[in-house]
Amino acid sequence: MALSQILPSLFLSGASVAEDAPLVSRSGITLIVNATLCHAPAPPPGVEVLRVPVSDLPTARLDRHFDRVAERIHGNRAGNTLVHCAAGMSRSPTLVMAYLMRFRGATLSQAHALVRDKRPHVRLNRGFWEQLLSYERRLYGRNSVRLAEEEREGPTFTQPRPQTGSGPMRGPSFTQPRPQTGSGPMTGPSFTQPRPQTGNGPMRGPSFTQPRPQTAPVPPLTPALRRAEPKDNRKCLTQVPKSPLTRRRAAAVHSGSAAGARHVLIRK
Repeated sequence: MALSQILPSLFLSGASVAEDAPLVSRSGITLIVNATLCHAPAPPPGVEVLRVPVSDLPTARLDRHFDRVAERIHGNRAGNTLVHCAAGMSRSPTLVMAYLMRFRGATLSQAHALVRDKRPHVRLNRGFWEQLLSYERRLYGRNSVRLAEEEREGPTFTQPRPQTGSGPMRGPSFTQPRPQTGSGPMTGPSFTQPRPQTGNGPMRGPSFTQPRPQTAPVPPLTPALRRAEPKDNRKCLTQVPKSPLTRRRAAAVHSGSAAGARHVLIRK
């Protein structure tokens, strides 16, 4: 990886840069802090090497070298300093941030922001973060940052906010229908209840129609009996049976002697 300049006199890199003698010479480097276990190339002429043999593991005690490395970087007046590890991502950035807190008056938050700005791909393991937090508390009596998921070498995770009240529960792939109020129909994803019917009309549904209620047939009205009245007396006389008694009464009616009397026909 490339050479990253953190300060005008302080550089950060991986092991490959430390092996490039022409680059080291052009950069004015006179002190190399080697924070690896196996990379130990011969230093260029006039360059001092400070070994920090610590593995890149959360259990490794890199904090035991914080003061020694910071004091040696601060005391290098002959030229610039290069701090490197195998990839320049974990051990060497930790040592640089410890130096910035010890001699540059930076908090851990400020030191981390500066290093990340100059070398964005740095990634400290969890153990080194905990050691830097303890070192900051020792220097300033408090911490400016806290250990978050991003610094724990794990994927970033955001927990959804809990739902409050009586609203529907929301999730990544499930949406609960809203509760219905009042007397209206219940609505769901794939079901619609028919609306309630009022009055005497038929009940309606998606595929069913109730027939109208049948009522008992009403018998036809009996025709009113009309009283037959003779148009004239002559027609009535012709319809009277030819009996002696009837003849005498009919003759009386014809003569007008019994006009207005009630006529009753008696059959034998």
